[in-house]
Amino acid sequence: MPSEPSPRYDALLFVSFGGPEGKDDVIPFLENVLRGKPVPRERMLEVAEHYYHFGGVTPINQQCRDLIEALEAELKSHSVDLPIYWGNRNWHPLLPDTMKQLKQDGAQRVLAFVTSGFSSYSGCRQYRENIYAAQDEADANDIDVHKIRTFYNHPDFIAVNAENVSAALEEVADGDTSNVHVAFTAHSLPVSMSSTSDYEKQLLETCRLVAEQLNLDDGQWRLVYQSRSGRPQDPWLEPDICDYLEDLKAAGTQGVVVSPVGFLSDHMEVLYDLDDEARKLCDKLGLKMARAATPGTHPQFVTMIRKLIEERMAASMPECIGQYGPNHDVCPTDCCPAPARRPS
Repeated sequence: MPSEPSPRYDALLFVSFGGPEGKDDVIPFLENVLRGKPVPRERMLEVAEHYYHFGGVTPINQQCRDLIEALEAELKSHSVDLPIYWGNRNWHPLLPDTMKQLKQDGAQRVLAFVTSGFSSYSGCRQYRENIYAAQDEADANDIDVHKIRTFYNHPDFIAVNAENVSAALEEVADGDTSNVHVAFTAHSLPVSMSSTSDYEKQLLETCRLVAEQLNLDDGQWRLVYQSRSGRPQDPWLEPDICDYLEDLKAAGTQGVVVSPVGFLSDHMEVLYDLDDEARKLCDKLGLKMARAATPGTHPQFVTMIRKLIEERMAASMPECIGQYGPNHDVCPTDCCPAPARRPS
């Protein structure tokens, strides 16, 4: 990563997680995700059933295509000449293949946008490691790749999430929000990983800023977690969304907005853990639920990405709101280290 931003780039590398697009893809995809991790095969097969429930197709790849198409139009309309190349961590198009194409096309300086707005090992540092490994595999270490900063406190990101939560509140509250709660959700992490990053702090700041824009009382919202995996004896970030829904019902809450603020698009964890499991639980409890949309291809979110690109190209003043200031462009060497692996 560079010590200073560069004013000239040859391409934008759009980096995402990847996902299966058919039943035959599910097991090879999950094997890629779990390679080197002490996860029992029984757990992998259990997760595979989540994908089979939706025909083996996760919408994340199509949503990446849609976002890239929207971003291409946004860049063109603002005279930003930057071709977009797409590479995934775990499924096609895979990063090494994309890096080979970049080298073949003569790219020398590349700006990388990662579909993750928060700092953690899996959400930031691991993607940088994936890029470095792809460069090694493609014999492309002569290409400089500079990652765009995390954007959890960018005003456009906050505005989009506030708009989406507001729409969900209207759906569930029927004009009276006094007994409606907002549960912001994010992917749970092992405490051993979250404790070495700003993941939880940044998520709480995003939630606070969204709640502030919507004039929500402090007791009207909470950050909760979803999609935990791993060994039951290992501590992960809590509370779990389903446990919290039961707490809300027990406290007499009539309605809840579930906002997957830690996700940028409606991929499998959103579809299965929220739209399926959480909604079924709310129906069982008699708790009215609305799920807020993710940023997806919202025009203001696309505008934010373009602004982040221009910010890095021009070394201009970064936009942010709240109490922490803009996140660094260049990650310190001790930032978000991987947790030590434990035997299964």
